[in-house]
Amino acid sequence: MTKRAVILFGALLLTALLLVAAYSQEDMTAVDNTVFPQPQRPPAIFEHDDHNDAAGLEACQECHHLYEDGVLLEDESSEDHMCSECHDLEPSGRMPGLMKAFHLNCKGCHLQRKAGPVMCGECHRR
Repeated sequence: MTKRAVILFGALLLTALLLVAAYSQEDMTAVDNTVFPQPQRPPAIFEHDDHNDAAGLEACQECHHLYEDGVLLEDESSEDHMCSECHDLEPSGRMPGLMKAFHLNCKGCHLQRKAGPVMCGECHRR
């Protein structure tokens, strides 16, 4: 294979990977729980686009928050990061652990809006 063909193949592969990453949440059907060593429940069922349409959510930062030095950045979004990039499994200082962060974000919004599931088995379905 020529050097030019290898470079072209590499560029095409990189482009494909970036497109998959960019559109991954649109195809999302469950919250990734692989970061938990021994999950006690199945992953939460979550169809990203259907959820946002039903809830009337348009701004990514409504769910994908971003903090800097403990201060919420109002117009910034973390949708290009996994929650586990900021949240460890265990709490650290004022930052909740990953499981609590998921529950505060999702369940907290459902309670506040008085809409959406709040019981374990409503999200974590077998």
